[in-house]
Amino acid sequence: MKKSIIKKLLTAGCVFAEEEAQLLISEAQTLENLSNMVNLRIIGTPLEHVLGWAKFCGVRIAVDPGVFVPRRRTEFLVQNAVAFSFPGAIVVDLCCGTGAVGIAIAKALRGIELYAVDIDPAAVRCALRNVTSLNGFVYEGDLFEPLPSKLRGKVNILVANAPYVPTEAIKLLPQDARLHEPKEALDGGDDGLDIQRRVAEEASFWLASGGHLLVETSQMQAPQTLEIFTQYGLIPQLTYHDELDATIVIGTKL
Repeated sequence: MKKSIIKKLLTAGCVFAEEEAQLLISEAQTLENLSNMVNLRIIGTPLEHVLGWAKFCGVRIAVDPGVFVPRRRTEFLVQNAVAFSFPGAIVVDLCCGTGAVGIAIAKALRGIELYAVDIDPAAVRCALRNVTSLNGFVYEGDLFEPLPSKLRGKVNILVANAPYVPTEAIKLLPQDARLHEPKEALDGGDDGLDIQRRVAEEASFWLASGGHLLVETSQMQAPQTLEIFTQYGLIPQLTYHDELDATIVIGTKL
């Protein structure tokens, strides 16, 4: 049976067919369920949506259909956030999707105060399942708008894995992203930086003195992101992880 599944997955273009077959077999509760899962994967449904979870920073994160799947490169965003954070810190995860980034930070640093926000109701429902298990809070709304006013000037770590794909480049993304993830989780506007601008513009109102804003961007866009941070009064720095092809810009409020 496993060989048959591997063959089907390979034919469908799944590069890691053997690993995926093992995961599907281990998660399926019945043969009928397994058949349905394999068929979903064959037609291009992301593996994480089929399984109902993703592994991120060593943590199993619930991932509902139609919700943005956390990428491995975003683990570098977590690593940098953890390096600047401390137990008891107030952490806000904007554009949270599943809540994976905030959860991974909370797992690495016990005792943080975690708040997560997303504009997509499906993402918020998914994040509630993940974040509230760690006593975090999840809000539905546009960026900072739904956050409690008591957090103004108190946030130590602000992470925003905001969409940064230019609108015209979305059609070039892999099919699983284009067809199965919400456009608002991908589309960053004409140059891909619209949401980053909005986050940076308001960040200083929410960050504590010495607090940090961290965003994921691309190598090509990084110089513009640095300029945006400077424009809005943040002291920027750039860091890159070659193996993960991950680019992070960090802005500090003095």
